[in-house]
Amino acid sequence: MAATLDAVIVAYRSAATLRGCVEPLAAHPDVRVTVVDNASPDDTAASIAGLDVDLVRSPRNGGFSYGCNLGAARGEAPFLLFLNPDARIDAGALAALRAALDADPGAGLAGPRILDDDGGLAWSLRRFPRQRSTFAQALFLHRIWPRANWTDELVRDPGCYERPGTAEWVSGACMLVRRHAFEAIGGFDERFFLYCEDTDLCRRLWDAGHAVRFEPAAVVRHVGGVSSDAGDTQAIAARARLIYARKHMTPAGARVQALGVALGEATHAAAALPHPASRRGHLAALRAVLRGAPAAGG
Repeated sequence: MAATLDAVIVAYRSAATLRGCVEPLAAHPDVRVTVVDNASPDDTAASIAGLDVDLVRSPRNGGFSYGCNLGAARGEAPFLLFLNPDARIDAGALAALRAALDADPGAGLAGPRILDDDGGLAWSLRRFPRQRSTFAQALFLHRIWPRANWTDELVRDPGCYERPGTAEWVSGACMLVRRHAFEAIGGFDERFFLYCEDTDLCRRLWDAGHAVRFEPAAVVRHVGGVSSDAGDTQAIAARARLIYARKHMTPAGARVQALGVALGEATHAAAALPHPASRRGHLAALRAVLRGAPAAGG
């Protein structure tokens, strides 16, 4: 019987977690697993030796979006699961995500409730970037009013994670997407090397008339941050914010957004004075913002 779901895992320096992620999926009769080794410098591919997966060795590390698109193109099942290599999903959670999409024909994507490795709730429900939230975070107002919808892009109300519904966007650590909706909008935008690719995908699905669903009955565990250090990727995240702003905001709005991102990196660098690694990351991000980012259109 042909698989009804294609699972795509993009791996980079993921040898410690990849097998635990892939093995349960590879044993599922309705799932075809594709692992994209994004030119990892370690033995990532060797960690899944003997498993029934389609291993794609990318000739370069083109980023997360690039790897996801590469893996998605290998299959033709009606549903696509994008899962981080440091995340775990079981058959019950997979069925719950499928049921969420089956129950809502207008939905193009479903995301699960995500737990940290210690079992704590991860804030995986998100709001789209707005000027107010960018500047509020730069001024640390989200710490004063953590549940206000104007101060932060993370939904920090635990009650919202107890009931199914729609979300502006959900974490890319785990996403189940209808293939026809994914392909109709052109897949992931590969200008996003890392960060904001999930924000952008959900934004374009909504714009195309496809709802984004949240299903708390599907529970996924996510270690997070295994393949990279936050300080090393802060500049990448800042550049991604600029690309997103130039793509989805007016030119004037994108310039204001860039000012807000720069302010945020400056204030967070000042606050991180006792933490040299974090401070260096924010200063690197500030330099990246001041240099600008590639134009994004369409």
